Amino acid sequence: MKRLSILLPVSALTLAACVPSSDLGELKAPAPAIDPVAFFLGHTHGDGQLKIAFSGKTPTLVEGHGRMDGDTLVLDQRVKQGDKPATTRQWRLRPTGAGRYAGTLTDATGPVMADVEGNMFHVRFPMKGGTEAEQWLYLQPGGTVVTNRMVVTKFGLPVASLDETITHLAS
Repeated sequence: MKRLSILLPVSALTLAACVPSSDLGELKAPAPAIDPVAFFLGHTHGDGQLKIAFSGKTPTLVEGHGRMDGDTLVLDQRVKQGDKPATTRQWRLRPTGAGRYAGTLTDATGPVMADVEGNMFHVRFPMKGGTEAEQWLYLQPGGTVVTNRMVVTKFGLPVASLDETITHLAS
């Protein structure tokens, strides 16, 4: 039993070391201010690397098309991870006041909550298997590129991360 009590904390630390666990806070700035609705309207392209604990990196490509449905941003995405077949998902986000947003995501098991602070768009939602996702998206100078870090946790420990560059394309 004593050996198990030692192995559990060591295993947790090892797991946590396998994936980046924090936002890219050094990118946070008061300007340019991000307007997530304006950024994701029209066509976007994301190019990233998915890292799952105890696995290698997987290239990830995301093609998006955003449109308005009343006061709600509807973002349809086609996601390609490595050699797997492409999947689709849909985000629906609406402003709830003072830089806050709420909505849904087909991959989420509960509500999506988000807020804006300067150039940062911070998004949170629960996922299958008792995991939680948190994203920090930072609008870069020029206004056409966002740097995205997503971290997925289980029991508070990071189990996966995505580092992605998202580009707003001319419609």
